[in-house]
Amino acid sequence: MARTLIKGGWVVSMDDAIGDIRGGDVLIEDDRIVEVGRNIDAGDAQVIDASNMIVSPGMINMHEHTWQTGVRGVVADWTMFEYSQLMHATAVPHFTPDDIRLANLCGALNQLNCGTTTLFDWHHCNATTDHTDAAIDSLEEAGIRAIYGHGQTKTDPKPGEAPFNERPHSRERVERLRKGRLSSDDALITMAMCIQGIGFSVWDCIEHDVRLARDMGLRWSNHTGAQGIPLFAENAVYRLDELGLLGPDADFVHANNFSDDEIKLIVDRGGSITVAPECECNFGHGNPATGRVLAAGGTPSFGIDLESNISGDMFSAVRFGLQFERGMYTDARPRPTKTMPAHLKTRVALEWATIGNARALGMDDRIGSLTPGKQADVILTRGDDLNTCPVHDPVQTLVFMATPFNVDTVFVNGEVKKRDSKLVYPEAALRETLGKLTESGRRILDAAGVMKAA
Repeated sequence: MARTLIKGGWVVSMDDAIGDIRGGDVLIEDDRIVEVGRNIDAGDAQVIDASNMIVSPGMINMHEHTWQTGVRGVVADWTMFEYSQLMHATAVPHFTPDDIRLANLCGALNQLNCGTTTLFDWHHCNATTDHTDAAIDSLEEAGIRAIYGHGQTKTDPKPGEAPFNERPHSRERVERLRKGRLSSDDALITMAMCIQGIGFSVWDCIEHDVRLARDMGLRWSNHTGAQGIPLFAENAVYRLDELGLLGPDADFVHANNFSDDEIKLIVDRGGSITVAPECECNFGHGNPATGRVLAAGGTPSFGIDLESNISGDMFSAVRFGLQFERGMYTDARPRPTKTMPAHLKTRVALEWATIGNARALGMDDRIGSLTPGKQADVILTRGDDLNTCPVHDPVQTLVFMATPFNVDTVFVNGEVKKRDSKLVYPEAALRETLGKLTESGRRILDAAGVMKAA
């Protein structure tokens, strides 16, 4: 039995029953947290000195298209219309399975480096099963906890082929994974369906795909479009509800173009609404739905979305999302604001990226807090660095001061993935892989001609 004692840190458990413990310990046995408290006697356990560190649950990234890691820094000046044409219709056909392998490996390693221990990999650059397998292989190699979301490409139709918004999800391809390598819901890599959905499908495809997800016992996620963009199916949220197809297994990404009533219905049925605030502002989706989800009694989920656009750093995503919502809240009310509202306090924002995202994934019994019995997904963030010292409130330090630079140690499922600020991954192999990733991205962009087009 492997036993590790994280000793003397400022524990931010995200468990209301445990709270925060200054000078606290966390005992890990194999893949589990077994005790959280002070002065834990762990016998001969390996000890990690966490003094001057904040000990917290790993971040959970609820939405990322990891396959775009090789084309980082390309789309920041694009609108969503340009992105849809230049990335999906133009660049995607040039992605090979090896491009996906490199992108997913480097993207997943970057998530670990940034302090993210769980990644929802929303994969819709999978023209072939080889593309799919390459993505999953790399998630496994990186050692991150991941939900592999099987999507569909949105390329222009070939002669005689229906447009992507009229193509239902392939049962054969979903069953291949669900009855094969992703059959378990308890493994480190699990499965979801990422359907074209309300933003990009006609009604028949929406209903078909949601029923397929239900048949396979899978959570399903879909993009919802953006303000000003017409939907292919009217009143789809209400129609799903009338058919009993709207529930806790549903995730709606963005929802900027949803009415307050639609958001309330999704929240009432236990579904999640995932916000990617930086990308939404960049692409002109409309104001993030964070506040409207909160007003409906829900908890917004948070994700990165596109590494081709912004950093994969969840600290930044949560910080941006919170500050944007604070600005909207203040702007809508008489000045000056005299008291910060409870629903926009810093701890609430940290909940979004930890226990809140765990609930949205239906995994809060396993991850999201430092609770005995849960999987040991833990990060240690240095509080004595130039940009974090001194720590007076560990939650404010995490949300407003910390960057991936400060993440010292990362555990996933009880295994160390980063230690002393370095990934536990062969450095020479990583350098070689990053070189190949650069070549991959350049080849794709040159073949697609999208840099010139932009």
